[in-house]
Order: sequence, then structure tokens, then C-alpha cells
Amino acid sequence: MAETEEALRTLARNVRAARIRAGLSLDELGRRAKVSKGALVALERAQGNPNFATLVRLADTLGASVSALTEGRPEQRVRVVSADAVVPLWRGERGSEARLMLTTGGPAATEVWRWTLEPGEEYPSHPHQAGVTETVSVTAGEMVLVVDGIDHPVGAGQTATFDADHPHTYRGSGSGTCHLIMTVHLPPGPA
Repeated sequence: MAETEEALRTLARNVRAARIRAGLSLDELGRRAKVSKGALVALERAQGNPNFATLVRLADTLGASVSALTEGRPEQRVRVVSADAVVPLWRGERGSEARLMLTTGGPAATEVWRWTLEPGEEYPSHPHQAGVTETVSVTAGEMVLVVDGIDHPVGAGQTATFDADHPHTYRGSGSGTCHLIMTVHLPPGPA
């Protein structure tokens, strides 16, 4: 419980700081991210518990990575992250999940995600901000990447990349669990 409360306080602090840096009021951030002002007020008071889609919309609107909103400051030069130590940010009804492992620093950050997709289960993603590119590398199983309504099968040992400012969906296919590593390449921030 204390770990969850600390995570909410970190999220609240980071969202508020990013909103202020961006020069956005709660009303304007809510309008742009399609999140109610009440939900934002609760979130900035560490009383909200936003879902994965809301976190992505807030990050996109604020020009930040999801992990920039959810993580504290890195304490070490080298970070080694175990999947067991990272809470899934999305879980599907059939057991699929997405874990944000880490985000690289620098002017153009990259998020590294570990996903599992069960056959037939899917995650529809809203379009991201312009300049965001995603890459999916399937390490086991099969998936279908749907971009602009067109299916693109991706199997074990294959990698696909696309501009993520279009509607896209990740769907498990085949007969077993699909394991994949996703990278989300964010555009450089303001200089």
C-alpha cells in the first residue's frame, strides 16, 4: 500500500511539474488530453488512479514519456530493470499485459516496453503526437499490428516499425502467447 501511495505522489508531482513547464492550466490540459478537470485535480493531489490510456494521453499532450510521469529521478548511472519489479500498466481480460521497463534520457527519449498478448486479445491505441515512431519486435508467438485499419502479421523473429500518429492496435494471434518488445521513440523536446 505504501508503495502505491508513493507511486501516486510521484505521478502527481511529475504531472503538475510538466503541466507548469508547458504553461498549461488544468482546464487547457484537460481539454487537450481529453481528461476531465476533476480527474486532473485528483491526480495532482495524488488521489487519482488514472488508467493506461489516460497516462498516454497526458504524456502525449505534455510532450513527455509515460515513465517521465511515473518514475522518480534515476539514482544510478546504469539501471538494470527486472520485469518482475515493474507493475503492468495494462492488463487484458485474457492475461495479456504491458510493462513499461524504462525510458532512455536525452533530447529524444525512447520508451522500452515488454508486452504479452494472448491469442485474440487486443489493445487499441489512440494516435500519438506527431513524430512518435513505434517499433515492435516479436520474440515468441505471433501478433497482428493494425495500422489505419490494415492488418500486418508479425511473427517470432520479425520487427515492424510505423509512425504512431495514426490509429493502431496490437492483437495476439496464432495458438500461443505472443511476447514482444516495443520501443516508442519520442520526438525531441523543445531546445
